Amino acid sequence: MLVVGSAVPTSFRALQQYLFSLLQTSNTVKNLTQIHTQILINGLSQKNFILVKLIYLYISSGYISNAQRIFQQIENPSTTVWNQILRSHARSETPCKSIELYNRMQRTQALPDGFTYSFVISACSRSGLLREGEQIHGKVISNGFCSNVFVQTNLVNLYAKAGEKVGVANACRVFDEMSERNVVTWNSLLAGYLRSKDIDKAQRIFGEMPERNVISWTTMVAGCAQNGRSKQALFLFREMMREKIELDQVSMVAALSACAELGNLKLGKWIHSYVGATFCFRNQPVLVSLNNALIHMYASCGVVEEAYRVFLEMPRRTSISWTSMITGFAKQGRGEEALRVFHWMQCSGASEARPDAITFIGVLCACSHAGFVDEGRHFLKWMNQAWGIEPRIEHYGCIVDLLSRAGLLDEAYRLVETMPMKPNDAVWGAILGGCRIHKNVELASQVAQKLAVELDPDRAAGYLVLLSNVYATSKRWHDVAIVRRKMVEMGVKKPPGRSWVQIDGIIHDFVAGDRTHSCAYSIYEVLGEITALTKSERYEPDNLDVLLDIDN
Repeated sequence: MLVVGSAVPTSFRALQQYLFSLLQTSNTVKNLTQIHTQILINGLSQKNFILVKLIYLYISSGYISNAQRIFQQIENPSTTVWNQILRSHARSETPCKSIELYNRMQRTQALPDGFTYSFVISACSRSGLLREGEQIHGKVISNGFCSNVFVQTNLVNLYAKAGEKVGVANACRVFDEMSERNVVTWNSLLAGYLRSKDIDKAQRIFGEMPERNVISWTTMVAGCAQNGRSKQALFLFREMMREKIELDQVSMVAALSACAELGNLKLGKWIHSYVGATFCFRNQPVLVSLNNALIHMYASCGVVEEAYRVFLEMPRRTSISWTSMITGFAKQGRGEEALRVFHWMQCSGASEARPDAITFIGVLCACSHAGFVDEGRHFLKWMNQAWGIEPRIEHYGCIVDLLSRAGLLDEAYRLVETMPMKPNDAVWGAILGGCRIHKNVELASQVAQKLAVELDPDRAAGYLVLLSNVYATSKRWHDVAIVRRKMVEMGVKKPPGRSWVQIDGIIHDFVAGDRTHSCAYSIYEVLGEITALTKSERYEPDNLDVLLDIDN
């Protein structure tokens, strides 16, 4: 029985056209299934032109398995039929299946065309199969598809995703050979340069682009933010707004990351209000990653209450959400709140709330800042016993810092000696920091002797400055002089202190001893007045660290 109530065509050819027209207007899976049944009943299961449309509609409706079953029953699939299946797998979670099917296709009479190569190269790119992609590139050359803009664009993307200089060089070579390019081509090359950490060349490509879309801008903003160029990222973000480019959630995640790095709370708050006014007003769901970025931004700017408000209002949370909130509380010294969130995380029972290694760094950091010694010891053991997470150097570093701050220096030193990995700078720094707080010169000297054999100028500064601080705290000036002399001999300089403040939306950067700021004279004049006031109140400054400044 046919799907519709109109007269059934009498001729076989007319029946084919009739069923094809029904496919053209089919708008539900139920109708699609009924038409599929009529195709089988009427012996049309090998008619490629009908099956192409049927397969396409099943794939578009999300019924890839149905499309796959139809494909497997076709004796001689046409190139167009092959392309539909290749396309569906290339865009699926298993793109490597597209490559397997392409290898099968080569053993049939169907000849690959530009679409075939585009889909398979895309699958290689998504699967990270560069070698297979290079082999298909050879086929593209031998079969004369080098001028196909879609094939070439996918080749640029394949090599650009490979990263490193060689991959980007190959992408650039294909790009230069193209007689026609679209915005996707330019975006692929742009992303390749950013992925290989070459911001300057990416900036040049971005400037040369004849057309830019939201992906172009977002790629550039995110690339700068991820490569330590946060000021440049925010400059581009503001340019994006001036160009009237509609901000998407991905661009805002990148901008919030830069705001967190620079402490730009004003712009971060504006983005938050924009999210509420735009996406929430339109009843569009806000990405979890955007909410996570808001939490990170507020916590990094010290406004942890706002971060917690965003966290509480999230309809769905991932382990990154929980970890960001735990870490935010921990960095503000609010260990109890951090552990309370961690306990809530465990009780939630959600699969997306499973703690990972980064979560436990936040938990142990909270214990360290709050002085929760017993809890810290417990979590270090429990993370492996209960969750199967092997402690890393960062976890041991948190516990060493916790024990050192608490004055349990002998226990901290024993832990360092029994760690399953070699201690790093942060671990030794925690020990020496504890020695300074608790004036344990003997242990500091012991650590110094241990480090003497492995110190090099690049790593020496932090150790030697801390060791000098320990000696100065105990007023062992002779030892301070020895350390200072060694620092001079090694060419080591104490890293200058650095800070920044945001005033009226402008971020001012300060480095200790620097007088290049346009308001330097006024700044130091006010600083002098503050110093005079503190002296009049009989404030006694701690000058020990000043004695260690080699430049003075």
